[in-house]
Amino acid sequence: MRIAPHATRAARMAATVLPLALLAAACTAAPPASGPGAPSAQSGAPSARSAAPPARPALTGAHPCRDLPGFTCSYLTVPLDRSGKVPGTLRLQVAAAANTHAARGTLLFLTGGPGQPGVRFVAPVAHELTTAMGAYRLVMIDQRGTGRQALDCPDLQRQMGESDTLPPTAQAVRSCAQTLGVRRNFFTTADTVADLDSLRQALHVRSWTLDGASYGAFTAERYALAHPGRVRRLVLDSVVPQRDAEPLYLASMHRAAFVLRQACLRQHCGYDPAAELARVIARYGDAVRIFDIMVILSIIDPRLSSPSIGFLARLHQAANGNPGPLRDLINGFYSGPPVRPEVYSSGLHAATLCADIPDMPWGNAAAPLAGRKAALARAIQRIPAAASWPFPPATAGAQGVVQECQYWPPARPDPAPPDRNLAMPALLLAGDLDLSTPLPWARQEAALLPHAQLVVIKGAGHSTQLHSAQAAAVAERFLLSPGGRTVPPP
Repeated sequence: MRIAPHATRAARMAATVLPLALLAAACTAAPPASGPGAPSAQSGAPSARSAAPPARPALTGAHPCRDLPGFTCSYLTVPLDRSGKVPGTLRLQVAAAANTHAARGTLLFLTGGPGQPGVRFVAPVAHELTTAMGAYRLVMIDQRGTGRQALDCPDLQRQMGESDTLPPTAQAVRSCAQTLGVRRNFFTTADTVADLDSLRQALHVRSWTLDGASYGAFTAERYALAHPGRVRRLVLDSVVPQRDAEPLYLASMHRAAFVLRQACLRQHCGYDPAAELARVIARYGDAVRIFDIMVILSIIDPRLSSPSIGFLARLHQAANGNPGPLRDLINGFYSGPPVRPEVYSSGLHAATLCADIPDMPWGNAAAPLAGRKAALARAIQRIPAAASWPFPPATAGAQGVVQECQYWPPARPDPAPPDRNLAMPALLLAGDLDLSTPLPWARQEAALLPHAQLVVIKGAGHSTQLHSAQAAAVAERFLLSPGGRTVPPP
């Protein structure tokens, strides 16, 4: 459910084990803190401003974006609570290209997580979609609760960083909810969708094209469901399904066997690494951390081919009685400096996901805390061993999403989107080695979109446009095709 390009987390966390140069080459790094969208000094959770937003959506405080020639940065002020019951406003940073009269109109690119800012990633997006940028005006936004106004929950931030699947303590989750107070109810996807339409009005555009990755793809599609007449075409990269969300991550766990075996075929390893993983977990444990690391590697090293990381070799050594190298890798990933909330907000991650997912084992976000633990235990007991293999079913109940939301106090659930079919042209992109948003999710969503084409990028992992030249080329052909026609498969 999280989005790349945020694989710099792995560079920080694995610094004690892995050469930084390798990781820098493997991913699209975020700009330095002094670059565009750099956070201002602040501590604690951001306070909602008391001033009322403009009567009509407007961008204010326009100035050249630092280190982004050709882009103007400004601010969009939106209500914290659009019902007006809870006062306050939020000031969201926006970056927009100067080509206001671009032939194909405006392209809004959405990052995700949830928890990731947008403005920090203007440069890599513009670089990967260079040809399309000549025809579109690129716009990116720090969604509510990210960037300069990131929700800051220190204990949760320290424990989870940018991870979906690393479990936090109950105390860290409860402390975060207490820190945010009543404001935690106003960071749902529906709230962000309303902000995006305010942005559209502030830009004075009747309709635009949306491109999103991971949670950004989820948000883009949710916007299209709410405002179908405002969307010309959709690019959904690393898809999170709108219906039947899977908070237990079973598809990803099961897909790990495919990823391991594909790596073995490429490396001619001569054994079954999926079976070895099952044996290693049975003997040494660490199932959740190994799963979390495999999800990270599906971003920075999806083919598991880096000799400096050496995941397959370390796993093989552990399977043959020497767990030391694998434990060194695990410790390296979890010993780096903390991730700052303005880079990725764990507080927003909790506030959004725990409100958004209606299909938790205990129901939606309004379910009382009492009974959640028992409901989760019952759900785990019903999982056939084959559904999560090579991970044991218990891993599904121990990973971060359900552990985080199990302790999140009852909250305002994200309102369901309109039940309608989307008629605009849509391109779905999926890496066949992605474990963050696995290929079955994209296939599930493609079946619901009558004018969509799913393109599977073989050998690619998560957030394909920013990590695969082939995927970026497919996206550009779709964005530039006459009439929004879909593109032939690569």
